[in-house]
Amino acid sequence: MQQRFIEPDLLGDGELGGGQVSQWKAQGFAFVRGLIPGDLIESLRAAACSAFPQPGSEAASRYTDFGSDKRFVFPSTVTVFNEIILHHHLLRAVSMLLDASIRDVRLTQADLWPKYHRGEKVGLRDNSDQRIHVDYPNHTLVHPTPWHRPEAVELILYLDDVEQTGGGTAVVAREGDDDPAYPWPIIASPGIGGLDYINDREMAEAYLADTRPEFALFRRQLYEREACVRFRPGDVLLYRHDTWHRGTPMKPGAMRLVANMTYRKAASEWISNLHTGWAWSAYRDDKLLERLIATASLEQRAVLGFPQPGSHYWCNETLAAVTARYGMYGFDPEPYRRAMTEAHR
Repeated sequence: MQQRFIEPDLLGDGELGGGQVSQWKAQGFAFVRGLIPGDLIESLRAAACSAFPQPGSEAASRYTDFGSDKRFVFPSTVTVFNEIILHHHLLRAVSMLLDASIRDVRLTQADLWPKYHRGEKVGLRDNSDQRIHVDYPNHTLVHPTPWHRPEAVELILYLDDVEQTGGGTAVVAREGDDDPAYPWPIIASPGIGGLDYINDREMAEAYLADTRPEFALFRRQLYEREACVRFRPGDVLLYRHDTWHRGTPMKPGAMRLVANMTYRKAASEWISNLHTGWAWSAYRDDKLLERLIATASLEQRAVLGFPQPGSHYWCNETLAAVTARYGMYGFDPEPYRRAMTEAHR
C-alpha cells in the first residue's frame, strides 16, 4: 500500500486558526508550521545535536527507546528548551484546543530525545517500526473522557526534515462520531488491560492474531487509513491521548530529533506527570528553577502549578515567605498582593 502524507498548515503570527482548532477537535490532530519562532528552533536543534551521539556511533546504539537521559527534561539547563515549553504561542494554542484559559492549563511532560536508525531489532519493545497505539495508558490513571470533552493536548515538535531522516509520525484521522476506527472504549492495543506491552509492529500484530484475533482484524483498518506527517524543522503535530498513531522506520544512518510535550486541564488531576516534579530541580548550583520562577509571567507560572493571584494559598505570611525565597532573583509580589487587597475589600 502506498504511503499517504499530510502537509502542515502554515500559521500566521504563530496563532492557530479556526480550521486547525476544528480539525483537532474533530479528527484528533492538527499539523502546523510557524507556531514557534524559527530562531528558537535553530538554537534548540544546535544544542541537541551537540548533546547527543552521532548516528552510527557506539554511544548512539544505547538509545533504543524514548527518553533523553534527563538532559532535555524540563526544567533543562538548555534554556532555549525551557523558553519553547513556556512560549506564549504554544500555550495559547493549547488553551484554544482545550477551551480553557492559559492559567487553567498545566504542563505534565516535556522531553527532547533522539531516534536512530538501527539495522536490527532489539526485542519486543523496539521502537523502529511501532505498532499503532494510543498514548493514554502511561499518561492517565483512567481512560480519556468522551471525545467531545478533551482534557489534554500532546504535541511533537520536529527538529529535522523527514526527507532526510524518515521516521514520520503516522496518524489516523477520526471521521465522525460513528467512525469504526474509534469505538468506545479504546482498548484494542498491546499494553492496555490484560494485553502485554509490545512496541514493535510486526511482533505486536502477531501476538494479537494469536490472543485476540478480533483486535488484530480491527487494527488492519487503522494501518490502511494511516497517513504520515511530512515534517520540517519547527513543524508541530498537536494530537490527543486517544488518537491512533505510531512512529515509522528511519532512513539508514539517520538521527531524528523531536520534543514531546503534554499539557492538561488544571482540574484533570488524574493525568499524571511523566517526569519528576519541577521543584526537584531546586538546590542546583545554577539556581535554574529559582530564576525561572522569578522571571516567568503569571501565565507561565500557572502552567507549572504555581498558585495564581487570588488563590486561597496567598496570605500575608505566604507572600512574605515566597518573596524571601525568590525576591533576590527578581520575583515581583505585587500582582499577588493586589489580588489579596481586592479580595478583602
